[in-house]
Amino acid sequence: WAKRLSARRKHTLKVRVSSFCFCMLVVATNLLEAESVVKVDEREKFLSEKCPPLEVPHSRDELELCHKLHEQINLSEEERYSIEFKLNMVINEVRDLSIKIVDLRGKFKRPRLKKVRMSADAMLKALLGSKHTVNMDLRANLKQVKKEVKEEDKQLRDVGDWRKNVEDKSDRKKMFDS
Repeated sequence: WAKRLSARRKHTLKVRVSSFCFCMLVVATNLLEAESVVKVDEREKFLSEKCPPLEVPHSRDELELCHKLHEQINLSEEERYSIEFKLNMVINEVRDLSIKIVDLRGKFKRPRLKKVRMSADAMLKALLGSKHTVNMDLRANLKQVKKEVKEEDKQLRDVGDWRKNVEDKSDRKKMFDS
């Protein structure tokens, strides 16, 4: 239906809509201002109920006494702070000096442990002392086996030393060479 409207009619509609929006904005700002005034009044009322006005001492002497007490409290707090700071400095210095003493003594070196070959009997005797009576010698309990000598082995042993055999052959070689 917007295509059927003339340009003048469109322009008048736009002007009316914009003036209507402007009027709405003016009304909204007025309402917001009124609401903020109401909130300020409520806040003042609440504070007056919850926080009564401060009662100042009636005489000037009492006020001066309060000022003196306040100054003395400040001085004592400053002294406490300075003493605490000095104490921390002394503690840190003592810690540093103790570290320096340990460093001056030298470092304790752990000796290198040597490997010790020890039989099971000796180890048990060292651990248990004289109570140890069990013998752990396993070879003593083994059965003795006699070795059978074969005839072939005897013949091989009887051949003799190979060096002698080489010397004998070298004499024969000399005979052939000459």
